[in-house]
Amino acid sequence: MSFLTLDGLAKTWPDGTRAVRGVDLAIQAGEFVVLLGPSGCGKTTTLRMIAGLETPTSGRVLLGGLDVTSLPPSRRDVGFVFQFYALYPHLSVEENVAFPLLCARMPKDERRAAVARVAARLGLGPLLPRRPRELSGGDQQRVALARAMVRKPALWLMDEPLGTLDADRRGEMCELLRAQQLEQKVTTVYVTHDQDEAMRLADRVVVMSEGEILQVGSPLEVYDEPATLFVARFLGSPGMNLLEGEVRRERGVAVFRSRGSTEPMRLPVLAAPGPTVLGFRPEAARLDLEGPLAGRVVLDAFHGACRYLHVEGGFGRIAVRETATRKSAAGESVRISIEPAAMRLFDTETGRRVA
Repeated sequence: MSFLTLDGLAKTWPDGTRAVRGVDLAIQAGEFVVLLGPSGCGKTTTLRMIAGLETPTSGRVLLGGLDVTSLPPSRRDVGFVFQFYALYPHLSVEENVAFPLLCARMPKDERRAAVARVAARLGLGPLLPRRPRELSGGDQQRVALARAMVRKPALWLMDEPLGTLDADRRGEMCELLRAQQLEQKVTTVYVTHDQDEAMRLADRVVVMSEGEILQVGSPLEVYDEPATLFVARFLGSPGMNLLEGEVRRERGVAVFRSRGSTEPMRLPVLAAPGPTVLGFRPEAARLDLEGPLAGRVVLDAFHGACRYLHVEGGFGRIAVRETATRKSAAGESVRISIEPAAMRLFDTETGRRVA
């Protein structure tokens, strides 16, 4: 049986806006699950309903087999990290971090030892005597994290907790969060729009759009096997290349013909003939003098370990990952081939994956 279950969870605002549309999700004990999606997709509202900060319009939240849908947050045993700190301004950093332990009536010496441990781990030792107003936004967020991590609740809920940190600090905090979660084995639901965070942290990623779950899977599954065109576009930087065209049967094999291709591309799987969208990641494309796609380089984007060549042709615009040393000039004519095993096919009308 799952540790946390969302059963048809839905939220409609008073103005009729449907923020969350019947979400079903089962999370196992000790699992780190990331809700990933663009702003306004319903991920934070879902998290707040799990915490008890929002009342569902319909559906249930079950925690450890118990229906907690009508219980207040104080009776759900969760540690919540908000996007915007929510620290007590009149308390010191030490007192803020210790507050959950004080509410649990932990003896003073044990509280101080627990606070010292988590403060050392998050680099907060020198800041313990200060008030929140004396700290930077990034330091305040670390205090909020420490307050959630100082005890072991049944569930950690985190709403974009690293959004105010710079890139270096964010990477460091990702490692600390994951290490702490693995050590304490606390089931965690984490909200972000940052796919890099999702890929680094998650056991499973839940991709959401317009209040619905589009796909649930490991980071590799949602990246390599997207279930919809939205997931294909959203994941990856740049996202999956998508070519509109048609599947045909020629000489007994399935081929794909796109706009602007000089010859068909043989498909590695059987597919029904008709209009189709062909998807492939930039790393599955390569420059090839005999490739079926012909175009011109419009942008050579250097990314340190690699380059992304953005190529335009009759097929539209696609990205090709190349080595960092392979420079291309704007306007250079190139031809491109695609690794057959990396081809993914989508229905043009529904956007669902078909092969």
